[in-house]
Amino acid sequence: MTTSLPVDLEHANDIHTAVDVPLMRELVCPERTLWSPAELRELTGSVADALATPLLDIVRFDTRQRWWTRLALTMGVEVWLLSWAPGQGTEPHDHGGAAGSFTVSIGELGEEYRHPGGPVRTAQRQAGETVAFGPDRAHRLRNHSTRPAASVHAYSPPLRPVREYRALTDFVGV
Repeated sequence: MTTSLPVDLEHANDIHTAVDVPLMRELVCPERTLWSPAELRELTGSVADALATPLLDIVRFDTRQRWWTRLALTMGVEVWLLSWAPGQGTEPHDHGGAAGSFTVSIGELGEEYRHPGGPVRTAQRQAGETVAFGPDRAHRLRNHSTRPAASVHAYSPPLRPVREYRALTDFVGV
């Protein structure tokens, strides 16, 4: 998935109609131009928790291909909802120099991740778990379970294209 869409960031303040409520507008802080990993952690956790019902109305599970939709885009952050049918996952990738966070809202996801020069690590992320990271990290996500999963992701700065790798060990930093 590449998140570089042609958008005039100077006027970016777009929120998905299903979550265009005062709380979402407050959470994405349109005036903030750069988010830290800690702030992104708070954002994805809050969106996944406080907007769980509207997210259930939005999410779609497609066994043929991964599904996603952008929930919000401002000058400083983009927020996405992704679904993962059993067996679906990403290739190893970084986020083009953006910091990020994701919260598993339904099910569970396996994550492999690596910092430059470090070993490849693995973790099983459960519903309600949030992971935040700086720009110098690559990872791969996969639904290894037999049940669908969904997750809320945020990146800052927004609209940086992901860079895919053959293997996580190929990641040497941004």
